[in-house]
Formats: sequence, structure tokens, C-alpha cells
Amino acid sequence: MADVLSVIPASVLRNLSDKLYEKRKNAALEIEGIVRQLASSGDHEKISALINLLAMEFAYSPQANHRKGGLIGLAAATVGLTSEASQHLEQIVPPVLSSFSDQDSRVRYYACEALYNIAKVVRGDFIIFFNQIFNALCKLSADSDVNVQSAAHLLDRLVKDIVTECDQFSIEEFIPLLRERMNVLNPYVRQFLVGWITVLDSVPDIDMLGFLPDFLDGLFNMLSDSSREIRQQADSALSEFLQEIKNSPSVDYGRMTEILVQRAAAPDEFTRLTAITWINEFVKLGGDLLFPYYADILGAILPCISDKEEKIRVVARETNEALRAIEANPTENFDVGAVLSIARRQLDSEWEATRIEALNWISTLLNRYRAEVFCFLNDIFDTLLKALSDSSDEVVLRVLDIHASMAQDPLHFHQLVVFLMHNFRVDRSLLERRGAFIIRRLCVLLDAERVFRELSTILEGEADLDFACVMVQALNLILLTSSELSELRELLKQSLVNAAGKDLFISFYASWCHSPMAIISLCLLAQTYQHACDVIQSLVEEDINSKFLVQLDKLIRLLETPIFAYLRLQLLEPRRYIWLLKALYGLLMVLPQQSAAFKILRRRLKTVPSNSVNGDQLKRASSGIAYSQILHHSGSKITEDGDMDQDNGNLQNGIEFASLQQFKQMQQQHHMLAKSRAQLRDRSTSLSKDGPKSRTPTNSNIRDKEASFKMI
Repeated sequence: MADVLSVIPASVLRNLSDKLYEKRKNAALEIEGIVRQLASSGDHEKISALINLLAMEFAYSPQANHRKGGLIGLAAATVGLTSEASQHLEQIVPPVLSSFSDQDSRVRYYACEALYNIAKVVRGDFIIFFNQIFNALCKLSADSDVNVQSAAHLLDRLVKDIVTECDQFSIEEFIPLLRERMNVLNPYVRQFLVGWITVLDSVPDIDMLGFLPDFLDGLFNMLSDSSREIRQQADSALSEFLQEIKNSPSVDYGRMTEILVQRAAAPDEFTRLTAITWINEFVKLGGDLLFPYYADILGAILPCISDKEEKIRVVARETNEALRAIEANPTENFDVGAVLSIARRQLDSEWEATRIEALNWISTLLNRYRAEVFCFLNDIFDTLLKALSDSSDEVVLRVLDIHASMAQDPLHFHQLVVFLMHNFRVDRSLLERRGAFIIRRLCVLLDAERVFRELSTILEGEADLDFACVMVQALNLILLTSSELSELRELLKQSLVNAAGKDLFISFYASWCHSPMAIISLCLLAQTYQHACDVIQSLVEEDINSKFLVQLDKLIRLLETPIFAYLRLQLLEPRRYIWLLKALYGLLMVLPQQSAAFKILRRRLKTVPSNSVNGDQLKRASSGIAYSQILHHSGSKITEDGDMDQDNGNLQNGIEFASLQQFKQMQQQHHMLAKSRAQLRDRSTSLSKDGPKSRTPTNSNIRDKEASFKMI
């Protein structure tokens, strides 16, 4: 210390800590001269002691003026050392860096000024302190003092110039610090960070693209900043990196894809648009390299298809199609199960467009990787069944297409119909709203006869009689009205003359017995008119209720449609179709006279030529001759209404109905169920009125019973 004091006059040390800047400046100039002389004589030991004095006694002093003098003195010493300053940087720079966090804003300002002068002298030699300098500048960029901010900006520009021309800069050591700072929300710091990213990316020898995943998320985070300038700078930097990715032969898509997928769901529209744009480019550029991330990308795209922003929707749809065009091999890191899981999850989306595209993906996977999809069938089957209740017709159509594709296999076909019936049973509203729509579509996709036979077989053994009745009525209405079932109707019309028609009629008959109106309709369609008469005449009081009359009203109106044109034309030959005439009159007798259906049917029957009916035929129709006897007569084929065609060879096609036993037995089950329910209802009503007390006859009760007896 004594040696140093002998070199530096006491007046210089005194002025260096003076409160006046001019005195400190003059003292610094004298120190610069002293150091220059010592350097020229090679006395680095004294120089080191002098620097230590400036640091310990001044720069680290508790007095602000001393600290200011110490900073300007260290800068002067560096200037005096010129080219030899590098060997003393370990002593010079740390005190200056420490002053950046000084409580006094003027000290921080002089610290910036001192480091600026030091950096001008040593240039690239001070790069060993880059991370500490960067960290300090990062804090100073958001300093509360405007002058400090300005000084920091000047120092920042100089450091950037030095880094761009320096070949000793280590990007590997810098990236962890940058990654840590990218989550800062301060707008000044963000601006500072984007500036450094842009500068470093412009240096040819620095591979910022290789480290992009480390700070990509931070850049995307800045896209939603409240400052328009920061948003623009971040967007500009991202655009530049995306262009570099397009031109780069090797890119690490994996880590960046994970970031983009998260950012595609950001609340900010601009962030979502940028993220989905990047994903779009990745899909085009990456191709099979993206197989491991296929599911994640799809999970980001599907919600964006329904985004409220049109630009996002357009890009998302384009990306979706590009992704679907990539045909992957399950053995090449392509996880069919993961993609299926994403598509299944998106079926719960509130947006119709997303649900539709999710179904399109399931359909695509089913077509390309059928065996693999069937391995995950249990995971998606219930969800697909629930989707049949979707509010969108388009969604239901896509679901049915998928079910139909899976139902090409007999086992899955049966499973589909069973689950469908179960859904109709537990959710009657689904049957009412979508039943006809679903069944008609399945008939188109899977063959109408196959679908109806399977439904009929299941209904034949249905334990829930109420549901069976409702379901049969629904199927009957579909059968009679749907254009998709026209071929089935034509086949049923041939039931008496065609083995296939007969077999189809028989397969329907047992389940159709759940509903009297349905079996009558089926007989009219199949032209088994005599049996229709038998069913009508077997109706009892319990059968003819409001529901039956509603169904009958529908049938009467259907008889006036083109579907039953053949039946109306047959009325022109009442002698030939006497059982048809009797069946229609039977229906007329059941209808209330004031109903619209009664008037419609009566008007129709009035047009029947009355002089064409043969007395023998009427007598035979009234005599109740067994149906099987009518079908077999002297080796000739006689249709049920008595039309004789000699030697036509179709005797084996006659249908025997076992004297209505099957129909009566089924209806008896329905009657017993209705009766038991009525008794239970009456018992509940009685208990609710009387309470827990036992009932005892009163005079009024006895008088009421006597009065009712007299009325009877």
C-alpha cells in the first residue's frame, strides 16, 4: 500500500472522491497517466496494487462519491494500460459489475460509463465476463432511472458489436442464461432479449437455430405482450427463424412441436395463429419425421378448426388435410392408439366442426389401419355410440359411416345393433328424435334386409314389452315410408309367391306381433289380407286404445300414398281381393265415425265397384275357411283372395299362421302387463287417499255400490 501511495499523490486520491465531477475527472486523468508510465516501465505489480486500491478503497466504499471516483479511476487505469489491460481484467471488471446493483442511480450510471470505456479498450478480451455483463444489462434495461437506461443502451450496443466480431463467444454457455430470462414479463427486458436474439442470429458463426427450442416458448409468449412494438419484434424474429427452418436440411422438430402444440391453445389470437402457421409448415417440411408427434399435432389442430378467428380456421384446415395426407406405417413410430385417443377426446368438443373432423380421422384410421384400430375398439366404441345422440345431423351421419365400416364384420354388426337397441331402450328421446334417421342410414350402408332382420330377431326376445311395442311401431313406419327400404317393400309384396319374400315376412312376423297395428300393416304390405282380417277381428277392448287409433290414423293416411297404390288398384277387382275389402271394412268399423281417418277410408271404399263382388266369395270370406285350405286347392295356386292360377308350381310358398296363436300369445303378455300396472296404480291411489288406516264400509259407501249396481 505504501508503494502505491508513493506513486499516487494524496491530492489525486482526495480529488477522486470529491463530490464535483470535474475534480474526479481530472484525478482520473492523472491516474491514467500514472498507469501509462508504470505500464511502459513494465511495473505490473504496482499497477495491480493501484487497481486493488481503487477497487477496495473506492469502488467498494460505503460513500457514494468514493464509489463514483473508484469507477472512473478503474476506467482510467484501463485506458492507461491500453493493450496490456487484458491481464488485469480480473481485478478491474468485478467491482464495476458489482456497482450495477448500487442503490444510488448515479453510481449505476457511472458503472455503465466505466464499463463502456473499459470495453472500448479491451474489446474481445472481456468476453469472458459476457454472461455477467449480459445479466447486468438485462436488469439495467428496466432501470427506474431514465439516464441509467440510456447509458445501459449505449453499453449494450457496444457489447453487441464486440460479440458479433469476436470468435471466442460461447453460445452454449449463454443459452441457459437466455432461457432463464425469457420468462420475464417486463417490457423493457423483453425488448432487450429480442434484440440480442436477433443480433446473435445474424452472426454466421453462431447457430441460434440449433438452440431455438430453448427460447422459442419465450418468443411466443411475447406475441401477446401489451406493447405493440414488442409483439412486432417477436413476430419478426419468429418469421426469420421459420424461414431458416425452411432452408435448413436438419431441424429438431420434436421439442419445438411440443411448444407449438401448447401455444396453439393460447388465449391470444395472434399467438394461436402464429403457432398453427408454424405447425402447418412443420407438417409440410417434416413429413415422416413427425410420426412420433402425430397425435400431439392433431390435438392442436382439431380445436383450431372451430376457432372464432377465420384465419386460424383456414390454416388449421389446411394443416389437417396435409397431416391426413401423410400415410404412416405403424411400425415407424406411428402410434395409432394415441391418435385414436385424441380423436375420441375431441368428440366431446362443443364445436360441431371439430367433432366432424375427429370422426373423419377415426374413419381414416379405420380404413388405413383396420387391424390396429380394432385393437382399441373397446376404447372408442362407447364414445361412438354416445355420439349418435349428437345434436348435429352431420355428426350422426359420420358416426354411422364409422359404425357401418366396423360392422362389415358379423360380430361387430351384431354388437352394433345390440348396443343401438340398448341406447334406444334407455333413452327413448333418442329413438323419437333420431331413431328413424339412424336406422335409415344404416339400411343404406349395411343393406336394409340385414339390418331389419337383426333388429327383428332382437325384438322377438325383448323383455321390455313396452319398448318392444314402441320400437316395432317405429320400424314399421320406417318400413312403410322410407325410400331406402323400397326394395324391401317390393320383396315383402311377393311373400305369397316368392320364397325370399316369404322368408322375410316370417322373420318379421314374430317381433311385429308386439303391435297389432304393425302386424296389420305388415299383412297389408305383404298382401296376406286374410290374416289381416283375422287380426282385426281378434282385437279386444284392451287393444283399441288411443295409441292404437293414432297408429291406425297414420296407416289410413299411408294407404293414400303411392306406396300403397297397388292396394288401391286391387280394389278395382273386389271379387278377386275380397279379403282386402273385408280387412279395410274391418278397419273402418274400428275407427270413430267423426275422425278424419274414418272419412278418408269411407270415401275410398265408396269408389269400389259394388257390382263386382261375387256372392259365393262373400259367403266364403264370411265362413272363416282355414287360411291354409284356401292356399291349397286341387293342385292349383289360389291367392288368398281367390285368384286361381293353374299349375304355377308355387304351392310351397303358402304361409300358415297357426290360427293366430303367435299373435294372441304375444298380445296376451301385453294385456297382462297392462293389467298388473293398472292394479298397482289403483292400489297406490287407494293407499294415498286412505292413509295407513284400514277401510271400513260406511252407509255412503254402501249406497254408492247399490246405485252403481242398479245402473249396471
